[in-house]
Amino acid sequence: MEFLRPATLAEALALKAERPDAVPIAGGTDVMVELNFDHRRPEALLDLTRVGELAEWSTSDGTVRLGAGVPYTRVIAELGESLPALAMASRTVGSPQIRNRGTVGGNLGAASPAGDTHPVLLVLDARIEAASVRGTRLLRAEDFYVGVKRHALAPDELITAVHLPADAGPQQFAKVGTRNAMVIAVCSFALSLRDGEVGAAIGSAAPTPRRAPAAEQFLAAELPWTSSEPLPDSLKRRFGDLVGEAASPIDDVRGSAAYRKHALGVLARRTLTWAWDEHRTGERACA
Repeated sequence: MEFLRPATLAEALALKAERPDAVPIAGGTDVMVELNFDHRRPEALLDLTRVGELAEWSTSDGTVRLGAGVPYTRVIAELGESLPALAMASRTVGSPQIRNRGTVGGNLGAASPAGDTHPVLLVLDARIEAASVRGTRLLRAEDFYVGVKRHALAPDELITAVHLPADAGPQQFAKVGTRNAMVIAVCSFALSLRDGEVGAAIGSAAPTPRRAPAAEQFLAAELPWTSSEPLPDSLKRRFGDLVGEAASPIDDVRGSAAYRKHALGVLARRTLTWAWDEHRTGERACA
């Protein structure tokens, strides 16, 4: 196995064009697990840890450009105000050691249905920046996930950044796991409320992370956007039911399909309560 170590993004893209079979590695929190269990044995690894351009973030015209190599700990510490749901999801990833190494770009590269950041990227309508020696393009998060652990990148492309709206209104993330830390999600859910629009997305309950369009449309139409009153339980229950119906879960060692659907309904009702409280009071509620 070859170990390729570019020092710049241009060098990394040139190596990826020359060796499209090379597997990118940044934090290594997903790739090394696959190597250790012999689930993958690539001909080459493309180490991106020395590429400084990937470890930067910036804000321009209300959009955060988050470099693919920015670790979760920095998302939490530096972007918690601008991207609160992404910070919430980042706090649930693994252990402190994993959060110090793991990245949103790596989460995208793995494209696991259970990836913690995916539902947040969906509800915020994130754009995935993919680059190659041929140029750069932006993919909507909805178009990025094409199957179980499969994404829409071309063989010669690298994820270089994620573009997300800054300060995009009340938003929440929550997940269910078999314990409180170091756990793969049994299911997860993200919600955003912004300018009369609703984003709702599920994780670990379908072949890919996915939005819940029927739930989004129902809530956008039924929310009393100009009111400061709490929401009726009937509205929250219906929203939770529609979120559960959007899932296509399986039975596995972490949970049954029926439990996942039930848990998603609970998460939907809870996160809606928290997000609506922030909408009507202006005070952020934490999951």
